[in-house]
Amino acid sequence: MIDLTIPKKKRNYIPQELEMKWDNLAPIYEELLARQIDDVNALETWLKDKSELEAALEEDFAWRYIKMTCDTANEQLVKDFQYFATEIEPKTAPLSNQLNQKLVASAYVEELDQEKYFVYLRGIRNALEIYREENIELFTKLQVTQQRYQSITGAMSVVINDKEYTLEQAANFLKDTNRSVRQEAWETIQQRRLVDKDALNVLFDELIVLRNQVALNAGFENYRDYMFQAMGRFDYSPKDCYAFHEAVEKEIVPILKEQADMRAQLLGLEVLKPWDLDVSTTGKPALKPFKNGQELIDKSIACFNAIDPKLGQMLATMKENNLFDVESRKGKAPGGYNYPLAESGAPFIFMNSANSLRDLTTMVHEGGHAVHTFLTAKLELNDFKHCPSEVAELASMSMELMSMDHWHLYFDNEEDLIRAKKEQLFDVLKTLPWVAVIDKFQHWIYTNVGHHAADREEAFKQIYTSFGAGFADWEGLDAEFANIWQKQLHLFEVPFYYIEYGIAQLGAIAIWKNFKENPHKALQQYLDALALGYTKPINEIYETAGIKFDFSVDYIKELAGFVKNELDKLG
Repeated sequence: MIDLTIPKKKRNYIPQELEMKWDNLAPIYEELLARQIDDVNALETWLKDKSELEAALEEDFAWRYIKMTCDTANEQLVKDFQYFATEIEPKTAPLSNQLNQKLVASAYVEELDQEKYFVYLRGIRNALEIYREENIELFTKLQVTQQRYQSITGAMSVVINDKEYTLEQAANFLKDTNRSVRQEAWETIQQRRLVDKDALNVLFDELIVLRNQVALNAGFENYRDYMFQAMGRFDYSPKDCYAFHEAVEKEIVPILKEQADMRAQLLGLEVLKPWDLDVSTTGKPALKPFKNGQELIDKSIACFNAIDPKLGQMLATMKENNLFDVESRKGKAPGGYNYPLAESGAPFIFMNSANSLRDLTTMVHEGGHAVHTFLTAKLELNDFKHCPSEVAELASMSMELMSMDHWHLYFDNEEDLIRAKKEQLFDVLKTLPWVAVIDKFQHWIYTNVGHHAADREEAFKQIYTSFGAGFADWEGLDAEFANIWQKQLHLFEVPFYYIEYGIAQLGAIAIWKNFKENPHKALQQYLDALALGYTKPINEIYETAGIKFDFSVDYIKELAGFVKNELDKLG
Protein backbone atom coordinates (compact mmCIF):
# COMPACT_ATOMS: atom_id res chain seq x y z
CA MET A 1 0.00 0.00 0.00
CA ILE A 2 1.41 3.38 -0.97
CA ASP A 3 2.00 5.94 1.74
CA LEU A 4 -0.77 8.53 1.46
CA THR A 5 0.20 11.26 3.89
CA ILE A 6 0.66 15.01 3.91
CA PRO A 7 1.02 17.35 6.88
CA LYS A 8 -2.20 19.13 7.87
CA LYS A 9 -2.49 22.87 8.33
CA LYS A 10 -2.58 24.29 11.84
CA ARG A 11 -6.15 24.57 13.12
CA ASN A 12 -7.46 27.60 14.95
CA TYR A 13 -10.82 26.33 16.18
CA ILE A 14 -11.20 22.56 16.24
CA PRO A 15 -8.66 20.30 18.07
CA GLN A 16 -5.51 19.69 16.04
CA GLU A 17 -5.74 15.90 16.37
CA LEU A 18 -9.50 15.49 16.16
CA GLU A 19 -10.51 11.87 15.56
CA MET A 20 -13.53 11.81 13.26
CA LYS A 21 -16.00 10.05 15.53
CA TRP A 22 -19.42 11.36 16.39
CA ASP A 23 -18.71 11.70 20.12
CA ASN A 24 -15.90 14.13 19.22
CA LEU A 25 -17.85 16.04 16.58
CA ALA A 26 -21.15 16.56 18.43
CA PRO A 27 -19.81 19.12 20.98
CA ILE A 28 -18.32 21.22 18.15
CA TYR A 29 -21.65 21.38 16.32
CA GLU A 30 -23.41 22.17 19.59
CA GLU A 31 -21.04 25.06 20.30
CA LEU A 32 -21.50 26.53 16.81
CA LEU A 33 -25.28 26.26 17.11
CA ALA A 34 -25.38 27.78 20.59
CA ARG A 35 -22.80 30.55 20.10
CA GLN A 36 -24.02 34.10 20.67
CA ILE A 37 -23.33 36.34 17.68
CA ASP A 38 -23.39 40.04 18.63
CA ASP A 39 -22.07 41.80 15.55
CA VAL A 40 -20.97 41.23 11.96
CA ASN A 41 -17.36 40.58 13.02
CA ALA A 42 -18.53 37.79 15.33
CA LEU A 43 -20.58 36.39 12.44
CA GLU A 44 -17.52 36.29 10.18
CA THR A 45 -15.49 34.56 12.91
CA TRP A 46 -18.31 32.03 13.27
CA LEU A 47 -18.27 31.45 9.50
CA LYS A 48 -14.51 30.78 9.57
CA ASP A 49 -14.88 28.32 12.46
CA LYS A 50 -17.72 26.53 10.69
CA SER A 51 -15.58 26.43 7.54
CA GLU A 52 -12.64 24.89 9.43
CA LEU A 53 -14.84 22.07 10.68
CA GLU A 54 -16.25 21.45 7.19
CA ALA A 55 -12.77 21.35 5.65
CA ALA A 56 -11.58 18.80 8.24
CA LEU A 57 -14.59 16.59 7.58
CA GLU A 58 -14.14 16.85 3.82
CA GLU A 59 -10.49 15.87 4.01
CA ASP A 60 -11.23 12.92 6.26
CA PHE A 61 -13.84 11.71 3.76
CA ALA A 62 -11.42 12.36 0.88
CA TRP A 63 -8.78 10.06 2.30
CA ARG A 64 -11.32 7.32 2.95
CA TYR A 65 -12.46 7.57 -0.68
CA ILE A 66 -8.91 7.76 -2.08
CA LYS A 67 -7.68 4.75 -0.14
CA MET A 68 -10.74 2.71 -1.06
CA THR A 69 -10.40 3.45 -4.79
CA CYS A 70 -6.70 2.63 -4.70
CA ASP A 71 -7.54 -0.83 -3.36
CA THR A 72 -11.20 -1.82 -3.84
CA ALA A 73 -10.48 -5.40 -2.72
CA ASN A 74 -9.42 -4.28 0.78
CA GLU A 75 -12.49 -4.87 2.93
CA GLN A 76 -11.24 -2.67 5.78
CA LEU A 77 -10.84 0.33 3.46
CA VAL A 78 -14.36 -0.22 2.14
CA LYS A 79 -15.65 -0.39 5.73
CA ASP A 80 -13.79 2.81 6.64
CA PHE A 81 -15.48 4.59 3.73
CA GLN A 82 -18.88 3.18 4.62
CA TYR A 83 -18.44 4.21 8.26
CA PHE A 84 -18.28 7.86 7.25
CA ALA A 85 -21.25 7.45 4.90
CA THR A 86 -23.41 5.65 7.44
CA GLU A 87 -22.28 6.95 10.85
CA ILE A 88 -21.03 10.50 10.31
CA GLU A 89 -22.82 12.06 7.33
CA PRO A 90 -26.35 11.17 8.49
CA LYS A 91 -25.66 12.92 11.81
CA THR A 92 -23.88 15.98 10.40
CA ALA A 93 -26.41 16.66 7.62
CA PRO A 94 -29.30 17.92 9.82
CA LEU A 95 -26.89 19.93 11.96
CA SER A 96 -25.31 21.51 8.89
CA ASN A 97 -28.81 22.49 7.82
CA GLN A 98 -29.41 24.06 11.26
CA LEU A 99 -26.15 25.99 10.94
CA ASN A 100 -27.31 27.30 7.57
CA GLN A 101 -30.60 28.35 9.15
CA LYS A 102 -28.73 30.13 11.94
CA LEU A 103 -26.68 32.01 9.34
CA VAL A 104 -29.57 33.27 7.21
CA ALA A 105 -31.59 34.14 10.34
CA SER A 106 -28.78 36.21 11.82
CA ALA A 107 -29.54 39.89 12.32
CA TYR A 108 -26.11 40.65 10.87
CA VAL A 109 -26.22 38.61 7.63
CA GLU A 110 -27.16 41.71 5.62
CA GLU A 111 -24.14 43.54 7.05
CA LEU A 112 -21.78 41.03 5.42
CA ASP A 113 -20.02 42.25 2.27
CA GLN A 114 -22.79 41.35 -0.19
CA GLU A 115 -20.45 41.20 -3.18
CA LYS A 116 -17.95 38.95 -1.40
CA TYR A 117 -20.63 36.60 -0.03
CA PHE A 118 -23.22 36.80 -2.84
CA VAL A 119 -22.50 33.41 -4.44
CA TYR A 120 -22.00 31.74 -1.05
CA LEU A 121 -25.26 33.02 0.45
CA ARG A 122 -27.14 32.19 -2.74
CA GLY A 123 -25.90 28.61 -2.43
CA ILE A 124 -26.82 28.40 1.27
CA ARG A 125 -30.37 29.62 0.61
CA ASN A 126 -30.68 27.18 -2.27
CA ALA A 127 -29.56 24.28 -0.06
CA LEU A 128 -32.07 25.25 2.62
CA GLU A 129 -34.85 25.35 0.06
CA ILE A 130 -34.36 21.73 -1.09
CA TYR A 131 -33.28 20.21 2.25
CA ARG A 132 -35.52 17.43 3.52
CA GLU A 133 -34.71 15.42 6.63
CA GLU A 134 -36.26 12.30 5.14
CA ASN A 135 -33.62 12.41 2.38
CA ILE A 136 -30.70 11.95 4.78
CA GLU A 137 -31.23 8.20 5.00
CA LEU A 138 -31.62 8.03 1.23
CA PHE A 139 -28.34 9.89 0.68
CA THR A 140 -26.62 7.37 2.95
CA LYS A 141 -28.09 4.49 0.97
CA LEU A 142 -27.00 6.14 -2.27
CA GLN A 143 -23.41 6.58 -1.04
CA VAL A 144 -23.14 2.92 -0.11
CA THR A 145 -25.04 1.61 -3.14
CA GLN A 146 -23.04 3.67 -5.65
CA GLN A 147 -19.83 2.20 -4.26
CA ARG A 148 -20.83 -1.21 -5.65
CA TYR A 149 -20.11 0.09 -9.16
CA GLN A 150 -16.43 0.43 -8.27
CA SER A 151 -16.34 -3.00 -6.66
CA ILE A 152 -17.85 -4.61 -9.76
CA THR A 153 -15.82 -2.76 -12.39
CA GLY A 154 -12.60 -2.72 -10.36
CA ALA A 155 -12.61 -6.53 -10.43
CA MET A 156 -12.88 -6.67 -14.23
CA SER A 157 -9.87 -8.08 -16.06
CA VAL A 158 -9.25 -10.06 -19.26
CA VAL A 159 -6.67 -12.55 -20.48
CA ILE A 160 -5.02 -11.79 -23.81
CA ASN A 161 -2.09 -13.87 -25.09
CA ASP A 162 -2.09 -15.79 -21.80
CA LYS A 163 -1.54 -12.62 -19.78
CA GLU A 164 -4.02 -10.91 -17.46
CA TYR A 165 -4.81 -7.22 -18.05
CA THR A 166 -7.12 -4.65 -16.53
CA LEU A 167 -9.59 -3.28 -19.08
CA GLU A 168 -7.60 -0.03 -19.23
CA GLN A 169 -4.42 -1.95 -20.06
CA ALA A 170 -6.20 -4.20 -22.55
CA ALA A 171 -7.49 -1.14 -24.41
CA ASN A 172 -3.94 -0.59 -25.69
CA PHE A 173 -4.45 -3.55 -28.04
CA LEU A 174 -7.12 -1.47 -29.82
CA LYS A 175 -4.26 0.61 -31.21
CA ASP A 176 -2.44 -2.40 -32.69
CA THR A 177 -1.85 -2.12 -36.43
CA ASN A 178 -2.95 -5.77 -36.87
CA ARG A 179 -6.73 -5.63 -37.33
CA SER A 180 -7.34 -9.16 -36.06
CA VAL A 181 -5.48 -8.31 -32.83
CA ARG A 182 -7.68 -5.24 -32.39
CA GLN A 183 -10.87 -7.16 -33.06
CA GLU A 184 -9.99 -9.96 -30.65
CA ALA A 185 -9.10 -7.46 -27.91
CA TRP A 186 -12.27 -5.43 -28.43
CA GLU A 187 -14.47 -8.52 -28.36
CA THR A 188 -12.69 -9.85 -25.27
CA ILE A 189 -13.19 -6.55 -23.41
CA GLN A 190 -16.86 -6.29 -24.40
CA GLN A 191 -17.59 -9.90 -23.47
CA ARG A 192 -16.10 -9.26 -20.04
CA ARG A 193 -18.32 -6.19 -19.63
CA LEU A 194 -21.36 -8.23 -20.66
CA VAL A 195 -20.65 -10.74 -17.87
CA ASP A 196 -21.65 -8.07 -15.34
CA LYS A 197 -24.28 -6.38 -17.51
CA ASP A 198 -27.23 -7.71 -15.50
CA ALA A 199 -25.60 -6.96 -12.14
CA LEU A 200 -24.95 -3.36 -13.20
CA ASN A 201 -28.49 -3.00 -14.57
CA VAL A 202 -29.92 -4.18 -11.24
CA LEU A 203 -27.63 -1.74 -9.44
CA PHE A 204 -28.69 1.11 -11.71
CA ASP A 205 -32.37 0.32 -11.20
CA GLU A 206 -31.81 0.56 -7.45
CA LEU A 207 -30.09 3.94 -7.85
CA ILE A 208 -32.92 5.29 -10.01
CA VAL A 209 -35.53 4.35 -7.40
CA LEU A 210 -33.55 6.00 -4.59
CA ARG A 211 -32.81 9.13 -6.62
CA ASN A 212 -36.40 9.51 -7.75
CA GLN A 213 -37.59 9.29 -4.14
CA VAL A 214 -35.13 12.03 -3.14
CA ALA A 215 -36.69 14.27 -5.80
CA LEU A 216 -40.27 13.47 -4.79
CA ASN A 217 -39.46 14.14 -1.13
CA ALA A 218 -38.11 17.57 -2.06
CA GLY A 219 -41.24 18.43 -4.02
CA PHE A 220 -39.95 17.93 -7.57
CA GLU A 221 -41.64 16.05 -10.41
CA ASN A 222 -38.46 14.21 -11.31
CA TYR A 223 -34.82 13.77 -10.34
CA ARG A 224 -33.59 15.79 -13.33
CA ASP A 225 -35.33 18.94 -12.11
CA TYR A 226 -34.19 18.28 -8.54
CA MET A 227 -30.56 17.91 -9.61
CA PHE A 228 -30.56 21.13 -11.60
CA GLN A 229 -31.42 22.99 -8.41
CA ALA A 230 -29.26 20.81 -6.14
CA MET A 231 -26.24 21.43 -8.36
CA GLY A 232 -26.90 25.17 -8.29
CA ARG A 233 -27.39 25.53 -12.01
CA PHE A 234 -28.38 29.17 -11.83
CA ASP A 235 -26.92 30.03 -15.24
CA TYR A 236 -28.69 27.58 -17.60
CA SER A 237 -31.69 25.25 -17.80
CA PRO A 238 -32.64 21.84 -19.28
CA LYS A 239 -33.85 23.76 -22.32
CA ASP A 240 -30.33 25.13 -22.83
CA CYS A 241 -28.95 21.60 -22.60
CA TYR A 242 -31.27 20.47 -25.39
CA ALA A 243 -30.06 23.43 -27.45
CA PHE A 244 -26.47 22.28 -26.82
CA HIS A 245 -27.36 18.76 -28.01
CA GLU A 246 -28.89 20.13 -31.20
CA ALA A 247 -25.95 22.45 -31.89
CA VAL A 248 -23.44 19.63 -31.47
CA GLU A 249 -25.46 17.36 -33.75
CA LYS A 250 -25.63 20.11 -36.38
CA GLU A 251 -22.08 21.53 -36.22
CA ILE A 252 -19.75 18.85 -34.80
CA VAL A 253 -21.13 15.53 -36.04
CA PRO A 254 -20.63 16.40 -39.77
CA ILE A 255 -16.95 17.27 -39.12
CA LEU A 256 -16.44 13.95 -37.31
CA LYS A 257 -18.24 12.07 -40.09
CA GLU A 258 -15.81 13.60 -42.58
CA GLN A 259 -12.89 12.57 -40.34
CA ALA A 260 -14.30 9.02 -40.06
CA ASP A 261 -14.63 8.68 -43.84
CA MET A 262 -11.02 9.81 -44.20
CA ARG A 263 -9.99 7.27 -41.52
CA ALA A 264 -11.68 4.42 -43.40
CA GLN A 265 -9.99 5.48 -46.63
CA LEU A 266 -6.53 5.68 -45.03
CA LEU A 267 -7.00 2.27 -43.38
CA GLY A 268 -8.20 0.79 -46.68
CA LEU A 269 -11.57 -0.23 -45.24
CA GLU A 270 -15.05 -0.01 -46.74
CA VAL A 271 -16.56 0.48 -43.28
CA LEU A 272 -15.14 1.13 -39.83
CA LYS A 273 -15.88 -1.36 -37.06
CA PRO A 274 -15.64 -0.36 -33.37
CA TRP A 275 -12.13 -1.81 -33.16
CA ASP A 276 -10.90 0.50 -35.97
CA LEU A 277 -11.49 3.79 -34.16
CA ASP A 278 -8.30 4.11 -32.09
CA VAL A 279 -5.55 2.72 -34.33
CA SER A 280 -3.28 5.24 -36.01
CA THR A 281 -4.01 5.77 -39.71
CA THR A 282 -0.26 6.14 -40.30
CA GLY A 283 0.19 2.38 -40.01
CA LYS A 284 2.54 2.95 -37.10
CA PRO A 285 2.26 1.52 -33.56
CA ALA A 286 0.45 3.43 -30.81
CA LEU A 287 2.32 6.39 -29.37
CA LYS A 288 4.24 5.74 -26.15
CA PRO A 289 4.90 9.12 -24.51
CA PHE A 290 6.45 7.57 -21.37
CA LYS A 291 7.68 4.21 -20.08
CA ASN A 292 5.99 4.01 -16.69
CA GLY A 293 4.03 5.97 -14.14
CA GLN A 294 7.08 7.58 -12.56
CA GLU A 295 8.28 8.91 -15.91
CA LEU A 296 4.78 10.22 -16.64
CA ILE A 297 4.86 12.21 -13.41
CA ASP A 298 8.37 13.55 -14.04
CA LYS A 299 7.67 14.55 -17.64
CA SER A 300 4.45 16.24 -16.56
CA ILE A 301 6.31 18.25 -13.94
CA ALA A 302 8.74 19.37 -16.67
CA CYS A 303 5.84 20.24 -18.99
CA PHE A 304 4.05 22.33 -16.37
CA ASN A 305 7.34 23.97 -15.44
CA ALA A 306 7.81 25.01 -19.07
CA ILE A 307 4.35 26.64 -19.08
CA ASP A 308 5.12 28.49 -15.84
CA PRO A 309 7.63 27.49 -13.10
CA LYS A 310 4.94 28.03 -10.44
CA LEU A 311 2.82 25.31 -12.06
CA GLY A 312 5.73 22.88 -12.21
CA GLN A 313 6.39 23.47 -8.52
CA MET A 314 2.80 22.52 -7.71
CA LEU A 315 3.16 19.06 -9.27
CA ALA A 316 6.63 18.67 -7.75
CA THR A 317 5.14 19.33 -4.31
CA MET A 318 2.57 16.61 -4.95
CA LYS A 319 5.30 14.16 -5.90
CA GLU A 320 7.26 14.97 -2.74
CA ASN A 321 4.16 14.23 -0.66
CA ASN A 322 3.14 10.99 -2.42
CA LEU A 323 -0.01 12.54 -3.85
CA PHE A 324 -0.11 10.44 -7.01
CA ASP A 325 -1.35 6.92 -7.75
CA VAL A 326 -1.18 6.55 -11.51
CA GLU A 327 -0.48 2.90 -12.44
CA SER A 328 -3.32 0.62 -13.53
CA ARG A 329 -3.64 -2.64 -11.59
CA LYS A 330 -6.23 -5.23 -10.72
CA GLY A 331 -8.39 -4.28 -7.74
CA LYS A 332 -8.01 -0.57 -8.39
CA ALA A 333 -11.14 1.43 -9.19
CA PRO A 334 -11.50 2.52 -12.84
CA GLY A 335 -11.14 6.05 -14.17
CA GLY A 336 -9.17 9.02 -12.93
CA TYR A 337 -9.72 12.03 -10.70
CA ASN A 338 -8.13 14.93 -8.88
CA TYR A 339 -9.36 14.99 -5.28
CA PRO A 340 -8.85 18.30 -3.44
CA LEU A 341 -7.72 17.92 0.15
CA ALA A 342 -9.79 20.70 1.68
CA GLU A 343 -7.73 21.20 4.82
CA SER A 344 -4.20 20.55 3.54
CA GLY A 345 -4.75 22.69 0.45
CA ALA A 346 -3.17 20.11 -1.86
CA PRO A 347 -4.76 17.67 -4.31
CA PHE A 348 -4.42 13.92 -4.92
CA ILE A 349 -4.28 12.61 -8.51
CA PHE A 350 -5.60 9.11 -9.18
CA MET A 351 -5.58 7.45 -12.60
CA ASN A 352 -5.09 4.14 -14.40
CA SER A 353 -2.06 4.57 -16.62
CA ALA A 354 -1.44 2.01 -19.36
CA ASN A 355 1.42 3.98 -20.98
CA SER A 356 -0.69 5.54 -23.73
CA LEU A 357 -1.33 9.00 -25.17
CA ARG A 358 -4.70 8.93 -23.39
CA ASP A 359 -2.78 8.76 -20.11
CA LEU A 360 -0.75 11.84 -21.03
CA THR A 361 -3.93 13.83 -21.62
CA THR A 362 -5.49 12.42 -18.44
CA MET A 363 -2.45 13.55 -16.46
CA VAL A 364 -2.43 17.11 -17.82
CA HIS A 365 -6.24 17.21 -17.42
CA GLU A 366 -6.05 16.20 -13.76
CA GLY A 367 -3.00 18.45 -13.44
CA GLY A 368 -5.21 21.37 -14.46
CA HIS A 369 -7.57 20.44 -11.64
CA ALA A 370 -4.56 20.24 -9.31
CA VAL A 371 -3.47 23.76 -10.26
CA HIS A 372 -7.02 24.92 -9.50
CA THR A 373 -6.84 23.27 -6.06
CA PHE A 374 -3.58 25.03 -5.22
CA LEU A 375 -4.80 28.42 -6.47
CA THR A 376 -7.93 28.29 -4.32
CA ALA A 377 -6.28 26.81 -1.22
CA LYS A 378 -6.02 30.12 0.64
CA LEU A 379 -9.54 31.35 0.01
CA GLU A 380 -11.16 32.43 3.25
CA LEU A 381 -14.03 29.93 3.44
CA ASN A 382 -14.07 26.28 2.43
CA ASP A 383 -17.24 26.88 0.41
CA PHE A 384 -15.42 29.49 -1.68
CA LYS A 385 -13.37 26.58 -3.09
CA HIS A 386 -16.40 24.54 -4.14
CA CYS A 387 -16.43 25.48 -7.81
CA PRO A 388 -19.24 24.36 -10.09
CA SER A 389 -18.09 21.77 -12.60
CA GLU A 390 -18.45 24.22 -15.50
CA VAL A 391 -15.52 26.07 -13.90
CA ALA A 392 -13.62 23.06 -12.53
CA GLU A 393 -13.57 21.34 -15.92
CA LEU A 394 -12.54 24.59 -17.61
CA ALA A 395 -9.37 24.38 -15.50
CA SER A 396 -8.56 20.86 -16.64
CA MET A 397 -9.60 20.95 -20.28
CA SER A 398 -7.80 24.23 -20.94
CA MET A 399 -4.61 22.71 -19.56
CA GLU A 400 -4.89 19.80 -22.01
CA LEU A 401 -4.70 22.29 -24.89
CA MET A 402 -2.25 24.86 -23.50
CA SER A 403 0.20 22.12 -22.50
CA MET A 404 0.50 20.96 -26.14
CA ASP A 405 3.11 23.67 -26.77
CA HIS A 406 5.45 21.60 -24.58
CA TRP A 407 4.54 18.05 -25.56
CA HIS A 408 7.97 17.71 -27.15
CA LEU A 409 9.03 16.82 -23.60
CA TYR A 410 7.08 13.55 -23.98
CA PHE A 411 8.15 12.70 -27.56
CA ASP A 412 11.57 12.14 -29.12
CA ASN A 413 10.71 13.08 -32.70
CA GLU A 414 8.61 15.63 -34.55
CA GLU A 415 6.50 13.05 -36.36
CA ASP A 416 5.24 11.52 -33.11
CA LEU A 417 4.61 15.00 -31.69
CA ILE A 418 2.44 15.97 -34.66
CA ARG A 419 0.56 12.68 -34.42
CA ALA A 420 -0.10 13.29 -30.72
CA LYS A 421 -1.42 16.80 -31.31
CA LYS A 422 -3.68 15.63 -34.14
CA GLU A 423 -5.11 12.84 -31.98
CA GLN A 424 -5.69 15.28 -29.14
CA LEU A 425 -7.53 17.80 -31.32
CA PHE A 426 -9.64 15.03 -32.81
CA ASP A 427 -10.49 13.94 -29.26
CA VAL A 428 -11.51 17.51 -28.40
CA LEU A 429 -14.12 17.42 -31.15
CA LYS A 430 -15.09 13.82 -30.33
CA THR A 431 -15.73 14.77 -26.70
CA LEU A 432 -18.64 17.04 -27.61
CA PRO A 433 -20.99 14.43 -29.16
CA TRP A 434 -20.26 11.91 -26.40
CA VAL A 435 -21.07 14.55 -23.77
CA ALA A 436 -24.31 15.26 -25.62
CA VAL A 437 -25.13 11.53 -25.74
CA ILE A 438 -24.60 10.97 -22.02
CA ASP A 439 -26.39 14.16 -21.02
CA LYS A 440 -29.38 13.54 -23.28
CA PHE A 441 -29.50 9.94 -22.04
CA GLN A 442 -29.65 11.16 -18.43
CA HIS A 443 -32.50 13.53 -19.25
CA TRP A 444 -34.37 10.55 -20.73
CA ILE A 445 -33.60 8.23 -17.78
CA TYR A 446 -34.93 10.53 -15.09
CA THR A 447 -37.93 11.91 -16.98
CA ASN A 448 -39.09 8.39 -17.90
CA VAL A 449 -39.62 6.95 -14.45
CA GLY A 450 -40.66 3.30 -14.37
CA HIS A 451 -38.73 2.25 -17.46
CA HIS A 452 -37.05 -1.17 -17.67
CA ALA A 453 -33.48 -2.09 -18.57
CA ALA A 454 -34.57 -3.01 -22.11
CA ASP A 455 -36.22 0.41 -22.54
CA ARG A 456 -33.04 2.05 -21.32
CA GLU A 457 -30.92 0.16 -23.83
CA GLU A 458 -33.24 1.11 -26.68
CA ALA A 459 -33.20 4.78 -25.66
CA PHE A 460 -29.41 4.77 -25.49
CA LYS A 461 -29.10 3.19 -28.95
CA GLN A 462 -31.39 5.79 -30.50
CA ILE A 463 -29.58 8.69 -28.85
CA TYR A 464 -26.10 7.38 -29.65
CA THR A 465 -27.08 6.72 -33.26
CA SER A 466 -28.30 10.29 -33.71
CA PHE A 467 -24.81 11.51 -32.79
CA GLY A 468 -23.00 9.14 -35.16
CA ALA A 469 -22.57 6.11 -32.86
CA GLY A 470 -18.82 6.54 -33.04
CA PHE A 471 -19.10 6.46 -36.86
CA ALA A 472 -18.65 2.69 -36.85
CA ASP A 473 -20.69 -0.17 -38.29
CA TRP A 474 -22.31 -2.04 -35.38
CA GLU A 475 -24.03 -4.77 -37.42
CA GLY A 476 -23.99 -8.06 -35.51
CA LEU A 477 -22.91 -6.30 -32.31
CA ASP A 478 -26.27 -5.29 -30.89
CA ALA A 479 -25.65 -6.53 -27.33
CA GLU A 480 -22.31 -4.70 -27.14
CA PHE A 481 -23.75 -1.55 -28.70
CA ALA A 482 -26.65 -1.40 -26.25
CA ASN A 483 -24.29 -1.86 -23.29
CA ILE A 484 -21.74 0.87 -24.01
CA TRP A 485 -23.35 3.27 -21.53
CA GLN A 486 -22.37 1.08 -18.58
CA LYS A 487 -18.72 2.06 -18.92
CA GLN A 488 -19.57 5.67 -18.00
CA LEU A 489 -19.06 5.80 -14.24
CA HIS A 490 -20.66 9.26 -14.00
CA LEU A 491 -24.06 7.69 -14.66
CA PHE A 492 -23.66 5.49 -11.60
CA GLU A 493 -21.73 7.73 -9.22
CA VAL A 494 -22.29 11.40 -10.09
CA PRO A 495 -25.59 11.73 -11.95
CA PHE A 496 -26.04 14.77 -14.21
CA TYR A 497 -22.36 15.62 -13.89
CA TYR A 498 -21.46 15.49 -17.60
CA ILE A 499 -22.86 18.42 -19.58
CA GLU A 500 -20.20 20.44 -17.76
CA TYR A 501 -17.52 18.71 -19.85
CA GLY A 502 -19.18 20.01 -23.02
CA ILE A 503 -19.60 23.55 -21.72
CA ALA A 504 -16.04 23.57 -20.38
CA GLN A 505 -14.66 22.06 -23.59
CA LEU A 506 -16.03 25.02 -25.52
CA GLY A 507 -14.49 27.36 -22.93
CA ALA A 508 -11.16 25.53 -23.15
CA ILE A 509 -11.07 25.90 -26.94
CA ALA A 510 -11.72 29.64 -26.52
CA ILE A 511 -8.91 29.93 -23.94
CA TRP A 512 -6.56 28.01 -26.24
CA LYS A 513 -7.52 30.29 -29.14
CA ASN A 514 -6.52 33.27 -26.96
CA PHE A 515 -3.38 31.41 -25.88
CA LYS A 516 -2.30 30.93 -29.49
CA GLU A 517 -2.65 34.69 -30.05
CA ASN A 518 -1.08 35.90 -26.77
CA PRO A 519 0.28 33.12 -24.48
CA HIS A 520 1.29 35.32 -21.55
CA LYS A 521 -2.00 37.24 -21.39
CA ALA A 522 -4.20 34.16 -21.88
CA LEU A 523 -2.33 32.18 -19.20
CA GLN A 524 -2.66 35.02 -16.71
CA GLN A 525 -6.39 35.38 -17.44
CA TYR A 526 -6.77 31.61 -16.94
CA LEU A 527 -4.94 31.70 -13.60
CA ASP A 528 -6.85 34.78 -12.45
CA ALA A 529 -10.15 33.06 -13.24
CA LEU A 530 -9.20 29.89 -11.35
CA ALA A 531 -8.02 31.86 -8.33
CA LEU A 532 -11.55 33.24 -7.90
CA GLY A 533 -12.78 29.80 -6.82
CA TYR A 534 -16.55 30.18 -6.57
CA THR A 535 -16.70 33.75 -5.31
CA LYS A 536 -18.26 35.03 -8.56
CA PRO A 537 -21.04 33.73 -10.82
CA ILE A 538 -19.95 31.41 -13.65
CA ASN A 539 -20.33 34.01 -16.40
CA GLU A 540 -18.05 36.43 -14.52
CA ILE A 541 -15.43 33.72 -14.01
CA TYR A 542 -15.51 32.98 -17.74
CA GLU A 543 -15.20 36.71 -18.48
CA THR A 544 -12.16 36.87 -16.18
CA ALA A 545 -10.68 34.02 -18.23
CA GLY A 546 -11.18 36.18 -21.33
CA ILE A 547 -13.96 34.06 -22.86
CA LYS A 548 -17.76 33.83 -23.14
CA PHE A 549 -20.13 31.53 -21.22
CA ASP A 550 -22.00 30.49 -24.35
CA PHE A 551 -23.00 27.26 -26.05
CA SER A 552 -25.16 28.54 -28.88
CA VAL A 553 -25.03 27.17 -32.43
CA ASP A 554 -23.05 30.16 -33.72
CA TYR A 555 -20.45 29.94 -30.96
CA ILE A 556 -20.02 26.18 -31.37
CA LYS A 557 -19.63 26.66 -35.12
CA GLU A 558 -16.94 29.30 -34.60
CA LEU A 559 -14.93 27.22 -32.14
CA ALA A 560 -15.29 24.01 -34.16
CA GLY A 561 -14.01 25.86 -37.21
CA PHE A 562 -10.97 27.04 -35.24
CA VAL A 563 -10.12 23.49 -34.11
CA LYS A 564 -10.61 22.11 -37.62
CA ASN A 565 -8.30 24.81 -38.98
CA GLU A 566 -5.63 23.89 -36.41
CA LEU A 567 -6.00 20.23 -37.40
CA ASP A 568 -5.56 21.12 -41.07
CA LYS A 569 -2.37 23.04 -40.23
CA LEU A 570 -0.87 19.87 -38.77
CA GLY A 571 -1.39 18.14 -42.12
